[in-house]
Amino acid sequence: MSFKSFFVVFSLAFLMACTPSPEKSGVFQLLPQPQQFEITGNSRLKYSDIQNYTLAEGVNLPVRTGILKDISPVNDQTQAQIICNLDSSLNVKAEGYRLEISANQISITGKDQAGLMYGLMTLEQLMEDAKEQNVNLPLCSITDFPMLAFRAVHLDIKHHREKKEYYYSLLDKLQKYKINGIIAEVEDKLKYVRQPEVGSADAFTIEEWIDISNYARERNIEISPLVQGLGHASFILKHDIYKNLRDDPESDWAFNPLDSGTYQVQFDLYKDAIEATPHGKYLHVGGDEVHTTGRNSGKSSLELQLMWLDKVSKFAEENGRIPIFWDDMPLKEAGVYRSIYNTDLTRVEVDSIWKENEHKLLEFLDRFPKNCIYMRWNYDASQSEGNAKAMEWFMDHGLQVMGATAGQTRWVLMPQEESNMNNIRIFAAASIKNNLNGLLLTLWDDDSPHFELYMRGILAFAELTWTGDKRDNAEIKSAYRQREFSSTLAGNEYGFIDQLESPVAFWKNALLKGNRRNNLKTKENPLDQLVIDLPNGENKGEWTSKYTERLEQAAQVLQACDSVDLIIQKMKTQAIRNQYTLEVYEQVNHLVRFSSNALLILKAYDNASNDQEKLVALEQLDKLSEDFISLRKEFEEVYGQTRVLSKPEGYMLDQDHHVHMANQSVSFDWQFNAETLFLEKLEKVYGDEVILERK
Repeated sequence: MSFKSFFVVFSLAFLMACTPSPEKSGVFQLLPQPQQFEITGNSRLKYSDIQNYTLAEGVNLPVRTGILKDISPVNDQTQAQIICNLDSSLNVKAEGYRLEISANQISITGKDQAGLMYGLMTLEQLMEDAKEQNVNLPLCSITDFPMLAFRAVHLDIKHHREKKEYYYSLLDKLQKYKINGIIAEVEDKLKYVRQPEVGSADAFTIEEWIDISNYARERNIEISPLVQGLGHASFILKHDIYKNLRDDPESDWAFNPLDSGTYQVQFDLYKDAIEATPHGKYLHVGGDEVHTTGRNSGKSSLELQLMWLDKVSKFAEENGRIPIFWDDMPLKEAGVYRSIYNTDLTRVEVDSIWKENEHKLLEFLDRFPKNCIYMRWNYDASQSEGNAKAMEWFMDHGLQVMGATAGQTRWVLMPQEESNMNNIRIFAAASIKNNLNGLLLTLWDDDSPHFELYMRGILAFAELTWTGDKRDNAEIKSAYRQREFSSTLAGNEYGFIDQLESPVAFWKNALLKGNRRNNLKTKENPLDQLVIDLPNGENKGEWTSKYTERLEQAAQVLQACDSVDLIIQKMKTQAIRNQYTLEVYEQVNHLVRFSSNALLILKAYDNASNDQEKLVALEQLDKLSEDFISLRKEFEEVYGQTRVLSKPEGYMLDQDHHVHMANQSVSFDWQFNAETLFLEKLEKVYGDEVILERK
């Protein structure tokens, strides 16, 4: 064979190897998984072939922000790769669609405009997979619709907020995964006009919130506000101007429901919040975790709360909103609340508890507003018979009920328990079974993990509320990795998030006496009372013996952190999307590693056999401060890309009744309180010894 012939054959072979073949199939993992998804082969369409679309008469193309953003319209259907249509008679629920990929063309028919948009979002995921795997789009038929109509996530910004552009990118992501609601707990991050003292200096204006709400609406996401009332009112009542409205003059926690001024202030805040979220359907009024004194009125806490709820519910209705109310206090006052969290109780036992106590609710049944939605929140025992009974009680008495599960509760640094996936699954399944309107995924900012670390839980929620209980946790995690990073990273070997859970749980109190991280700012002498004891350098091995179990855990944590770091580094080289998410997890891993490493250096010091070994350990202890300064700087640089780390100058902290770490300093110091105090104690105990040893 001549060189020329060889070159031609080689070139053809190379081109064939690099060109997607109809016989080469890809792995397509969609999230949420469609209700019906049948692949029958491979089309002739490559992702790069998708350039043009045509619309049926009267159809508008929904907003797109990803791979389909730049497709162009054509009039001739034969020249279009995508044909878009609306058909209200389509045999699917609202927001549903049908997507067909034939050999050379794609047809998307939406039940409504939202359905058409979601069909395009599904196509975008298919195109991403085809592009990454160098395969053609599949010949397929998809029929899809949501199992729950309202699929909302909670945006809690009471202790910090993100940079404005982050919220816009978040909305793009929620659109992609078919989330259609946000309950925004704005607290003081809205610059109120009618009560300007309440808004923080870094709050968004009403106009800025309107812009965010409009952007969300274009993506079929409805933002409704949550303005805490009756209780959880510290962001208001901490200010001197409102102290006269306190239920307890010494506490900024709760309003006095008997004072007309309470309603003037709350209604003013509601009006501003409603104006800031013009497309919202709901007004969440809070109402949880509060007992009022009654001011010698002779009224019980339940009477007072229902009186307050009646007033705010009427206000909501008059202003075109449906009120949502956390349901816990009436259930507590009636004596049935504990049964909700006892998973050991049988249904017979739960029914017995309700039979004994239900009269306390029935006595006031006519005072429960009928226009209100009673939000049955349960974050860790949603499978209990008591939880099911509570939901049934509201429904049986003609009251509207909606569930609230959680992707983040009081876990520090990052969510735990597989992003709380099992509880999300149970509550979603119960909501679907009971034909409820929707479900809320709460994402509490109490101890303020980075919002990127909530994403896996959000995507699991998106799946379970749209599709229902079809895929197990491992399958959802795999789909999460494929969708968020790359199709090459879907395998279980990249499941580092679960590996990081135990190290993070250990880190919380690794340098402390007991479970005290949230209390570091509440003690007068935290170095002695809360920070771990240190070896005295005289009784060799005594400290090591005292903390044997903790030191064994620290060694295991370092091994786990090393493994996690290797996985993250490999993923960073292969991830096509969301590199930043990996960088955030990387910083979590580094911070966790620091504490365990410090403990093992202390062990080396405690077990030193000679002066030279002791000197080496002392020098390592001395270097910890320098290492931590570097670690913190990098941590803040990464977090600070999307997050406003410090509260504005002059910001007034409240009384911190629930001991929220993120509420304990104006700066970002709260994130590092344990490490800072530990290093301070090291300097106090060993500072002089380091100097003497060096001499």
